[in-house]
Amino acid sequence: MEENFTQKCSTLEDTKKLAYKFASLVKENGCFVNLFGEIGAGKTAFVKLVAEALGIKEKVTSPSFVILNEYHSASIPVYHFDLYRLEHAGISTITDELREYSEGKKITFVEWAEFSQGELPFERIEVNVTYDDDDSRIYEFKSVGEKNKGVIEGLRN
Repeated sequence: MEENFTQKCSTLEDTKKLAYKFASLVKENGCFVNLFGEIGAGKTAFVKLVAEALGIKEKVTSPSFVILNEYHSASIPVYHFDLYRLEHAGISTITDELREYSEGKKITFVEWAEFSQGELPFERIEVNVTYDDDDSRIYEFKSVGEKNKGVIEGLRN
């Protein structure tokens, strides 16, 4: 069963509060997160704020050209993939690696997950970031599978 949560963020401070709350909910057990949204919608900004909340010391940047950035300076490792520049054949070469990054105590973010051709783990959180008319952002969270339902419930409280 899917669980959903939607929040409108009108300011960067709103986004920061949301990211910090999300980080507090996933820091113990980790999670696998698929991020969707247009270029510039705020996917990487959300990842940066979650990393900040977790205590990541390294500079968090978009992995657009390197495919994967790793951060190990907090109590839980954070992995940040970007599938935008991979073609279908390229994605098939990292499918097993993506599965590995979905297991264990870690937080894995995958931007442009729509390019994965449905090859990403079943147990995940999907975050869709869209623009609203007033230039604010709407963050839609969906838990796919049972494992992360508590995260969505926590976001609601």
